[in-house]
Order: sequence, then structure tokens, then C-alpha cells
Amino acid sequence: MSFHKIAHYLHIDTFLLCTMTLLFLMGLFILYSAGNQSFILIEKQIMHILLAGFIMLLVAQVPPIVWQRWAPWIYGLSLAFLVAVLLMGHIGKGAQRWLSISGFRFQPAEFMKFAIPLLLAWYYNKIHLPLSFKSILISAAIIMVPVLLTAKQPDLGTAILLFAAGSAVLFFAGLSVRIMAGITLLLTTGMPLLWYVMHDYQRQRVLTFLNPERDPLGAGYHIIQSKIAIGSGGLFGKGWLTGTQSHLHFLPEHTTDFIFAVCSEEFGFMGNILLITLFMVIVMRGLYITVHAQDTFTRLLAGSITVTFFLSFFINIGMVTGILPVVGLPLPFISYGGSSLVTSLASFGMLMSIRTHRKLITT
Repeated sequence: MSFHKIAHYLHIDTFLLCTMTLLFLMGLFILYSAGNQSFILIEKQIMHILLAGFIMLLVAQVPPIVWQRWAPWIYGLSLAFLVAVLLMGHIGKGAQRWLSISGFRFQPAEFMKFAIPLLLAWYYNKIHLPLSFKSILISAAIIMVPVLLTAKQPDLGTAILLFAAGSAVLFFAGLSVRIMAGITLLLTTGMPLLWYVMHDYQRQRVLTFLNPERDPLGAGYHIIQSKIAIGSGGLFGKGWLTGTQSHLHFLPEHTTDFIFAVCSEEFGFMGNILLITLFMVIVMRGLYITVHAQDTFTRLLAGSITVTFFLSFFINIGMVTGILPVVGLPLPFISYGGSSLVTSLASFGMLMSIRTHRKLITT
């Protein structure tokens, strides 16, 4: 049996799988160097990838119609977990983001990355489009409740992605440009008020974004060292395993949030182009699946998954290069970690299911 037939039988999109595999391989090379050539770190990351890949495979077997039926329950359970985090969540590094059940620790906000699009797509498929004022208000509640709960943990980076995931569904559902412009204007004018509800560390991040040199050995240290690493890479980089910023421990969080700076230093501008190209190939494939989806539910869900993935790596690269404030988001498929990887591949499992469970339409 050929690989193509096996992939078809397992409901795997071979184009997506091959591109993601290339990203994972590149990520392991970067992580090996960033982690000071630690085989233990690589072994753990490979285990994360295998677990996430197995979950993606399981999710891909489930037809979209089943996810449509389960959407309200998935959202409700994820929301209950978010509330539980605030009541009895595990506190680490000044934030209460984790929940531990029978020794298994996870981050419930990650589940909302696909729970919100699932429920919105289910809702719009049920009421039929176009959007009405009532449906927009209901959608806003579906989006903002988990966003506010996540921001309270505090986890501003994930809260931004949750808002983006929900907004993407609204965009693909046909929200008019006039309404989008009005919402953008309202959010822009309300930005000064946001300052008073921010945590102190979040205010410091905004001030550091505007002027990192104001505190070069404190709040501005991360982004200054990141820019040094990126700039020193030049066109072709210093070479694999020869970066100094991470190996000499000048660059903080070099295996997680700031791993893109390690890639820049060792592989240079050309390495960054290759990495971003692979990301964009996945995005284009996601948009292709979105365009060819056969009903409202699958089209909205596929579009949201694709846009959320794009914003995940765009925001990470933006904060590492200093064009966006630091919000603590990992680089998808590259940064060390398990929770974000599992939810990302589960989302791509849904994307593959949408692609491979297409019904034949006879004319």
C-alpha cells in the first residue's frame, strides 16, 4: 500500500504533514543548540511531538459533523476549567494558569483556542448567515468571557490569541467592514483606560516596548539581548552550535519564547526566510482548505484555525524583534513545550478532518 493511500485511509493531509515535519526537524536542530546540546531536552521535545501527533491523528479521524455536535459541550467544559483555574489553579512565576487533576497538569486556556471557534461556527451554522445585531452580541459574549478569564490569570498573550480566534470567525462569517472599523475605533479610543486595569508587569512591558533602553539591565534586558542576537547573525548566521548569546546565557528564555533569536543568530537572515516560508506554506494550505470547505461550519472553523496559527508565529516573531510588546507566546512547532503543541496539532487534526471528510457532490 502506498504512502498516499495510507494517508488517505488515516484522513491525513500529506501536504500539511510534510510541511509540519520539516518545521519540526528544523525546530529540533535549533532547540538542540539553544539548549546547550542537551539530548534530554530533545528527547522530551520528541515525546511532546509524538504525543501531539498521536492526538492530531485521533482528531483527524472524527468527521466534522461530530465536532459540530460536540461544540457546545467542548466550550462549556473548557469554560468550566477556566473558572476552576481562578479558584484552585496552580500558581507559577506569578501567574495562576495551570490546573492539576490526578497529577496531570494542563493549561485550560489552550483548549479555548479551538473551543471558541467551534462554538461560534456551530452557532452561525445553526442560525444561518448573514449576521444580525443580536448574533453579534451573542458572539461577543462567547468570545469575551473566556478572554477576560484568561487575562485575569494573567495571561495576556493567550487572551490575545483567543480574541483573534473568535474575531477570525466573525470575519469569515461576513462581518461588515463598517462594523469592524467601528469596533477597531472603539478599542483604540479605549486603550488609555486599559492602562489602569493592567498588572504592573504588563505596564512595564509596554514601557519597555516603547523604550527598551530606559532599563537596559532590568525590564529592557530581554529585548535588547534579543536584538543583539538577531543583528549579529547577519545574512547567513554564525553557524549551527556557534551562537554566543544563548550559549553564554545572555539571551533569556532561549529555548521557549525567544528561540527565534537563536535561529537568527546561527542561521541568519536566510534561515529566518526559510522558517517563515514554511510557516506561510502551512497558512496558505489552511486557506486553501478553508476556501474548499463544503459548509458554513467547516469553512468558519478552518478559517479561524488558520488565522490563529498565523497570528501565533507573527506575534512571537514581532515581540522577539521588538516591533510588538513582549506577551509571552511560544513560537509554534519550534519552542520547547507540550501544552501549546498539543492544542496546535489538535487544531490541525480538525483542519485535516475538514479536508479529508469531504462529501462527494453529484450533479
